[in-house]
Order: sequence, then structure tokens, then C-alpha cells
Amino acid sequence: MIIRSKRVWLANQFVKCDVEVINEKITNIYPYESQKCDVDYGNKRIVPGFIDVHTHGAYGFDTNDAKEEGLRYWLKNIPEEGVTSILPTTVTQMPKVLEEALRNVYNVYKAGYEGAEILGVHFEGPYLDMDYKGAQPPEAIQKPTVESFKKYQEAAGGLIKYITIAPEHDKNYELIHYLRENKVVVSMGHSSATYEEALMAVANGVTSMTHVYNGMTKLHHRDLGLVGAAYRIRDIYGEIIGDGMHSSVDALNIYYKTKGPHSAVLITDSLRAKGCKSDVKLTLGGHEIEISKEGLAYIKGTNTIAGSTLRMNKGLKILVEDALIPFDYALNSCTCNPANCLGVGDRKGYIRVGYDADLVILDDNYEVVATYTKGKLAYKR
Repeated sequence: MIIRSKRVWLANQFVKCDVEVINEKITNIYPYESQKCDVDYGNKRIVPGFIDVHTHGAYGFDTNDAKEEGLRYWLKNIPEEGVTSILPTTVTQMPKVLEEALRNVYNVYKAGYEGAEILGVHFEGPYLDMDYKGAQPPEAIQKPTVESFKKYQEAAGGLIKYITIAPEHDKNYELIHYLRENKVVVSMGHSSATYEEALMAVANGVTSMTHVYNGMTKLHHRDLGLVGAAYRIRDIYGEIIGDGMHSSVDALNIYYKTKGPHSAVLITDSLRAKGCKSDVKLTLGGHEIEISKEGLAYIKGTNTIAGSTLRMNKGLKILVEDALIPFDYALNSCTCNPANCLGVGDRKGYIRVGYDADLVILDDNYEVVATYTKGKLAYKR
């Protein structure tokens, strides 16, 4: 198959070219109009597929539900917003619930599915800080230990590839050392760590930060906290919820301009409410939530933010058009930055020969025209 556009994202710029896809891979990239074309997208933008490393659910399904049909429906339909890979993300609950959720992801992964690719599981909690737990259920928060993590990873069939942890509670960084040795990306978040503790955590193996600004110690000019660490330690990755509500568009601008083009990671932190019917009962971690008219989720009856209903293509638009982030910075945070963070930048996140044919076609309003997952048309408007 040959697809064509006057704007294909190559080498950090838009280029006129023809892209050849055979089976699951990009096999050649040719000069524009040099090949017989199967689909000509004209002046629409062809960019790499989006990777969401922090997403709890959509379409009425939550990762913790442990229902195969819900996860399959989510994976099949999420390409409508340009997402070609995800990390289904847990939320803190009691061990039995988490183990069942992990087994469910593994069962679907092993049996096969359609749509976006499962790159692993993001294990958010239960090793969090009580003061910065946010919407995470306090009754289920645990002290981090290697022994308890091994049980979770066994249930996941080895699929936990990314974990959120409050590093200040990991005695002698024992779990962080174990995770690093076993190639699990460690992200600090829901944490009361000081700036100095953040430096030590990075020295001991932390390589990312979870939803910067939210669930962490704040910036003060003499006490930098984790927000200050996100600014100052520019070569570690940092997730950011790009809905303009978890963090204002001005805060997004400051973060991206400080972080640079290679370390920010756009996430949705989406809940089951995204894309679901209004009459579906909404919960997170067993606690009831409600959605504001702007699409922000709260623990019911409180002002505690619990997550979002953000679509990735809308997040990209907010970054560029509202937060005034340079396009390459914003797009990298949806594509190559999460790929490199996860260690799969040798096959995902770029439009290059030999890479997975994960491609998104966007119009000028950032609406998704089509999405290809490993060369297969997964969505067409």
C-alpha cells in the first residue's frame, strides 16, 4: 500500500512524499508522486500514531473492571482520536482487585485483539503518599516492597512496564533498584518528595514524573519541590495532562518551554467517562465520580480532581493553538517522547523505514481523518 500527502512528518518537518506500507511496517519512503498511489491525502497532515502512557479507561470501561470485552472495545475504538498504542492504567485498590485487573490485561494481550496496541501496563499505585494521593483511595495505599510488586507483576504476566511511585517511601530505594534492573520505567508522582529527595530518586533509577503539577509538591523559589524538579531535571520525562484544566494553558506553556522538545509526554489520564453514555454510573477506585460540563472529573461531592475525558487529538490542539507550544514540541510529546520513555523508540514514534506503520491523518482542525495501526486501517472518518 502507498499513501501520499504534501505534508508527511519526517525529520522534524512536513515533507511531500509517498509512504509505502507492507504488512505492519513502513518499508519505503519515496519522493512525492513517484509511485502509484493507493490513498492520496492531499494536503492533510500525516503524523506518527499517538501513544498514551496514562489512561484509565474510556467508553464506560475502566482498567480495574477486569472485563475482557470492555478492554477489547476500548482498544478497538480509541484509534478514532489518533491513538495507536496505550498503557492501560490501574488506579489504587486492594490487592485482589489489582491482580484481577492485571490478569485481564494479560489475557487480552495474549489472546489477541484489534485496534491500539497494548505496550504494557501503567501501574499507578498503590505505592503512593497519603498527603498527595489525590483521588486515589487512601484505604488501599501500601508501603512499597519488592515482594508485593513481584506478586502484581506475576499476575500481569510481566506486562507492568511503567509504575508511578512516591519514592520517599521506598526504603533505601530497594523497589526502585529492582524495577530498574527489570526494565520497568519508574515515574515519581502522588508524592510529597522534596526537591532533594527527587534528585536522589533520579540518581537511584527514576526516569519519569507522573502528571506534572498534579499530585506533587509545589514550586517555591527557596523550596523547589517536585514541580521545580520537573523544570530543573530536563533530561527526565514528565507526563502532562493537556486539557488546559488540570493545568492552565499558561502553565502548559511554561512547562514545555522549560522542558524542551524531547522530554514532555502528553497524557489524557482519561476515565471511563470518555466517550460513554451519560447514564453510565461513573467510579474510580471504587469511589463515585462526577463530570463537570467542561469534561473534568471530580470525586463526587468534592473539589478533588479525579481525571479527564480528554482526547489525544484535542490535547494536541490545545497545546499548539491555546498554550502556544511549538508544533514539534507538542507532537513529540504525543509520539516519539513516550516511545523513547518506554524504550520502544526503535520501532514507534517516528515515520521511518523499518518502523511500525502507526500513522494518523489530521485535518487542519486536528480532527482525525484516518488512523492506521501497524498498517491496518483502524479508523476512518
